[in-house]
Amino acid sequence: MRSQRQATAGRGRWRVGATAWWCWAAVVLGHLLSCARAGLLETNPGLAYNFYAKTCPNLDSIVRTITWQQVAANPALAGRLLRLHFHDCFVNGCDASILLDVAQSEKTAGPNLSVGGYEVIDAIKTQLEQTCPGVVSCADIVALAARDAVSYQFKASLWQVETGRRDGTVSLASNTGALPSPFAGFNGLLTSFSNRGLNLTDLVALSGAHTIGVASCSSVTPRLYQGNATAVDPLLNAAYAKTLMNTCPNPSPAGSTVNLDGGTPVKFDSSYFVNLQKNQGTLASDAALMQNAAAAQMVQDLTNPIKFYAAFSMSMKKMGRVDVLTGTKGQIRKQCRQVGS
Repeated sequence: MRSQRQATAGRGRWRVGATAWWCWAAVVLGHLLSCARAGLLETNPGLAYNFYAKTCPNLDSIVRTITWQQVAANPALAGRLLRLHFHDCFVNGCDASILLDVAQSEKTAGPNLSVGGYEVIDAIKTQLEQTCPGVVSCADIVALAARDAVSYQFKASLWQVETGRRDGTVSLASNTGALPSPFAGFNGLLTSFSNRGLNLTDLVALSGAHTIGVASCSSVTPRLYQGNATAVDPLLNAAYAKTLMNTCPNPSPAGSTVNLDGGTPVKFDSSYFVNLQKNQGTLASDAALMQNAAAAQMVQDLTNPIKFYAAFSMSMKKMGRVDVLTGTKGQIRKQCRQVGS
């Protein structure tokens, strides 16, 4: 019995050690990639690591503690907070405009109706305003919370986040056309990313965010039905199509959703890329990656978890620089849902 307990304890230690090793390997590889791809990262737009070291030294700890508590209670929040950061950065840049509660705001637009995690941002902002009032932007909170939400399963930060962003004052639903469409073909996706200063590598790596989270059934049903008839997209695995139909019948109830990763929907891993190779991408835009030779080769490469974590980390840092407001531009909101006076 004693030897069995020792063996069990040993396996437990190995699992913890293995998790740490995966994270360590990804961080090291990410550093190597940053050196090799320095030319792709462009110039720093005024952001910095530890931007708040003197003005709000406990920032990282506060954001991480609240985010991890929330994700532990509701694992679905990891996908929501990651998507919140994406949808913010692709519209007017990473300026927290998606958080604003104003008439015809970004969050009221169709593509953002399945975005969530706003309550987590509110909780973090409330604590920060008590600790270091008027200092930390909502845009930086969104970026940090996205990182920490994804990193919760590893119990270690998967990428570094530059800070120093300031908050925008404009939020219009009409601007959300800049978001990549779930129905887009490969050229459309590449154009959407290029318009934000991102390239093919970023497109493939960041698409890996679809290893967690959900999409609205309305984003999937055009691949399954035409009118009242079944009409499955030929790029979709037939067995997986039946699984999707079970989740998203015709017609689907309003507000219904489907997991983006049919295998491990709340685990951040490389299974998304494995699924793509089996024609099991949930969205048409997922399947589109396999229709370009260069992108398909990247998909193959990123089935390796360490390579995926490293590439994703690099592209997240790059996306976090998109059209940011720094210096005296923008403002620091007291409440993330309201423009400051």
